[in-house]
Amino acid sequence: MFNRMVELQAQQLDSVFHALGDATRRRMLRELADGERSVGELARPFAISLAAASKHIKALEKAGLVRRQVRGRTHLCRLEPGPLADAHEWLSFYERFWNSRLDVLEDLLRRERAQSGPSPSPTSEGDEP
Repeated sequence: MFNRMVELQAQQLDSVFHALGDATRRRMLRELADGERSVGELARPFAISLAAASKHIKALEKAGLVRRQVRGRTHLCRLEPGPLADAHEWLSFYERFWNSRLDVLEDLLRRERAQSGPSPSPTSEGDEP
């Protein structure tokens, strides 16, 4: 049961990162962060067909990042931020990893500077000692 949950979470993350891997879809998500948009409104800034926009939206829907609601002939899209939080949580592990590595490097550089003493002050050209 646990392995199945982990597998489903991995598939969800794969879908999210796939969706975020395209600049058009990232811009669509940014638009949706400001509120609900129709497929036409999402397509307009890219000068793409409604069919092409719909394909991008389907990738976002598959990742759980967008919900589409049909009102008459209009398809309205809304941002679903939950999967972004999951992706952020996954990435935060690596943020902590790199921060700890950079802290170690910073300590090493401080110790190195302290051992070498004060650095000589630069002299300008033409100055005599």
